[in-house]
Amino acid sequence: MSRRTLAVVSAGLSQPSSTRLLADRLADAARRSLDREGSLVDVRVVELRDLAHQVTDKLLTGFPAPELRVALDTVVAADGLIAVSPIFNASYSGLFKSFFDGLDADALAGIPVLIGATGGTERHSLALEHALRPLFTYQRAVAVPTAVYAATADFASAARGALDQRVARAGDELAALMSSRARVGPADPFEDPTPFAELLGR
Repeated sequence: MSRRTLAVVSAGLSQPSSTRLLADRLADAARRSLDREGSLVDVRVVELRDLAHQVTDKLLTGFPAPELRVALDTVVAADGLIAVSPIFNASYSGLFKSFFDGLDADALAGIPVLIGATGGTERHSLALEHALRPLFTYQRAVAVPTAVYAATADFASAARGALDQRVARAGDELAALMSSRARVGPADPFEDPTPFAELLGR
């Protein structure tokens, strides 16, 4: 039986947070799908609210504090990623963007990612396609086809069915990518070193 690691990044600011609630539901859906395929799943949650000061400090100094370093390493080493942000002014939150700006270039290359977002109304749902998806495409991650947006009304019992269907479909898509795709990580700078003689000749 294979073992896989799923990183879950939640950028919710309140406690309790609808963003964290959606992130947990997406993680549960992906884990159930992987369980059916015979994979053991280790889910590791990164709550950005708890790292907000450290994220800002890294932007200013270029060096992550120990807790932030662990969070960044968790995301980079995972077999799959779920990333969920609240939507402010028709885009992801500044905290969400700043965290992913802290990753090295190509650190997410090849990793399957499921994107999600929350907001007060359905009007902001397109932010998934014009903001979050291009962000992860630029970082060369592989975003699953189904992105999940949840407005406040979607958490009401009368609307839960449609949201549950989207969550389940997205979880299945993420699980399929995690199971079938080989991870293409960042290049190893020591894999093909410049010969010493060539260095001396420069």
